[in-house]
Amino acid sequence: MPLTSTDDIIGPAYDRNRGVGAFNVVQLEHAEAIVDGAHRAGLPVILQISENTVRYHGSLTPIGRAALSLAEEATVPVAVHLDHAESEDLVREAVRLGFTSVMFDASKLPYERNVAVTRAVTEYGHRADVLVEAELGEVGGKDGAHAPGVRTDPDEARAFAAATAVDCLAVAVGSSHAMATRDAVLDFDLISRLRDSVGVPLVLHGSSGVSDTNLAKAVRAGMTKVNISTHLNGIFSATVRRELDRRPTVSDSRTYIGAAREKVACEVARLLRVLALA
Repeated sequence: MPLTSTDDIIGPAYDRNRGVGAFNVVQLEHAEAIVDGAHRAGLPVILQISENTVRYHGSLTPIGRAALSLAEEATVPVAVHLDHAESEDLVREAVRLGFTSVMFDASKLPYERNVAVTRAVTEYGHRADVLVEAELGEVGGKDGAHAPGVRTDPDEARAFAAATAVDCLAVAVGSSHAMATRDAVLDFDLISRLRDSVGVPLVLHGSSGVSDTNLAKAVRAGMTKVNISTHLNGIFSATVRRELDRRPTVSDSRTYIGAAREKVACEVARLLRVLALA
């Protein structure tokens, strides 16, 4: 099927108060597993490629084109999204490749500068029919740059969304990036107030640290797009480690990476159902 617009996935979910899973791609096998999981669940999914992953590969083009190809061949809606880009050049590259949404993260900048730069990126994205996500109220734990105690103010969020014309807003409500345990304490009342105030779909970053029960509760409170990365990376790595321990003489990487891909696909399918049925 043709590549799905991110807006065509997020918009209906927002209208129906349902959650959409957005999972980070690190290697080709991650992308394959995420799309496989979406097929098993029969639900839409968003493939995300972060600026950190671009640095790992040395370029956006190879991994980006692979993700786009998988999305185009999928029989369920699959969108491709640039995650946590701080470079405007990288945003432009993603748009040229055909990504249907970008997340521009200027949250480290002073508020007025964040607004000005994000507005410019939004205008650029909209000229190409690309959805733009931004961040206000730093989400804890990313590269040591954010304080976990930060929370997004609803009034400021409403003003920011109006000033920048962004399509989605990532907000700080208690989750933290790179959590290895699923015990984050979310402020569900704040999520509800943000949904009532902002007027665009909300995005929960750092969702690997949130339990199934609280993911569903966050969606019911008003979250739409739910980003998950570390949790899947942990499953992938643990499976590879277990397979290598079980068969220490194996040399064919397809043996253990294939097993990891299967485990991730199963977990993606399960999480998509958790979010969709919230």
